[in-house]
Amino acid sequence: MRPLRICIIGSSRFPIREPFAGGLEAHTHALARRLSERGHEVTLFAAPGSDPSLGLRELAVEQMEPDPGERPDTSIPPHWWMQEHHAYQGLMLELMRTAHDRFDVVHNNSTHHLPVAMADVVPVPMVTTLHTPPTPWLRSALVHASPRAVFVAVSNCTSDAWAGTVASRAILNGVDTERWVAGPGGGPAVWSGRLVPEKAPHLAIDAARRAGMPLLLAGPVLDAAYYDREVRPRLGDDVRHVGHLDQRALCALVGSASVAVVTPEWEEPYGLVAAEAMACGTPVAALDRGAMREVVVDGGGVLADPRDPAALATAILAAARLDRARVRRTAVARCSLERMVDAYELVYEQALERPREAA
Repeated sequence: MRPLRICIIGSSRFPIREPFAGGLEAHTHALARRLSERGHEVTLFAAPGSDPSLGLRELAVEQMEPDPGERPDTSIPPHWWMQEHHAYQGLMLELMRTAHDRFDVVHNNSTHHLPVAMADVVPVPMVTTLHTPPTPWLRSALVHASPRAVFVAVSNCTSDAWAGTVASRAILNGVDTERWVAGPGGGPAVWSGRLVPEKAPHLAIDAARRAGMPLLLAGPVLDAAYYDREVRPRLGDDVRHVGHLDQRALCALVGSASVAVVTPEWEEPYGLVAAEAMACGTPVAALDRGAMREVVVDGGGVLADPRDPAALATAILAAARLDRARVRRTAVARCSLERMVDAYELVYEQALERPREAA
């Protein structure tokens, strides 16, 4: 396709750089990098400290201290909420004034409501990727979204969850299978991701112990209370937390594992860690929640009934016996970055072809 001038809106809370805070940040980084490599002119608006090689424009995340007279007002939202609000409000007003001369299309990868709510003031098409199940603030914005706005969901599961609010097409997230390369396996089981309740690493620990398999946890502690309550007491000689790793180190760790354990306690919107593991040839044992069955298909791993406490341990042992070469082939065929970027380029072209007044 012809080169485009693409504005990508990312997270204002977590920098788009390694080590990534989560799947949204990893997805945004990979998309921006590959679009740039394909000849598009990419500008990324994201949190301070994001990767400057992505055409970065840092969002103005200012410290918004309330005036003395506002402090007793219980209606004042938390400081971080106000910081995000002002950052995205400032960006959308800037795009209202300047996007026509600077960009062909805007791709919103944030989960904040303001870019969606203000999409109609931007004089170029806006594509929004839905990375989460419905949330109250974002859903309220989508109810009144511009009829010209285009929505993509990261899975059919997520698209279905939003169907009562807005129509979207599903494009599965992709991983760079030239960076996430096949590993030898044979090592302990691995769990990777944000150590938060909805990712439930404590369930992975319990299941791995039940299966008699040592486990390594990798990822940032973003909920200290949960970590101290549910994870730290479960650590031991057979279960260790190795910290928050950059992509190279994480790829080496995942590629050396016998099996990757994925334990969503919510309706997982996609499950990037499963795709990353499969790209390394490491089979996945996952709780069958949300989009897991769209990612962990036959040949890539084993799904477990989340209602059966013993099922995940059984899945761990079964997945560890799968052929690693077949697991890798499955990931390359279904979860590649190239397939994802091809699909987004088509969405951009279709958005540009729509009449300005299209409903």
